[in-house]
Amino acid sequence: MSARSKARKQALDILFESDIRQSSPTELLQSRLEVIEGPDTRPIREYAKELVTGVVDHRRKIDELISTYAQGWDMDRLPIVDRNILRIAIYEILWADDLPDAVAIDEALTMAAMLSTEESAGYVHGVLGRISSIKGDLAL
Repeated sequence: MSARSKARKQALDILFESDIRQSSPTELLQSRLEVIEGPDTRPIREYAKELVTGVVDHRRKIDELISTYAQGWDMDRLPIVDRNILRIAIYEILWADDLPDAVAIDEALTMAAMLSTEESAGYVHGVLGRISSIKGDLAL
């Protein structure tokens, strides 16, 4: 697993936990950055910080896009893991200029296949493919 893939997983963990706890992802990230020593301690990767911060900064637009293009699904009805995989990938597609859309989509599909339901990867692919195809027309 690449360093960026590991960072995406860390970002997903933080966003997922903040959704479950109904807490601020920024505050949760900050608490993870505090140095705690122990055998299971893993530092938060810089790219994970960038992803969490980017999703938080653009969350209103990201969630609006998910609501618009997640045909037949309310944001509240989407599985939490799928919702946050979509948030990360949409952030990468729209605001991470150094990353090809295909890489962001492929990484999201990999996470969905590993961490969610059998149908999730196909669903995630449909939403992200649509957003990628219209990104030039979006007002950001």
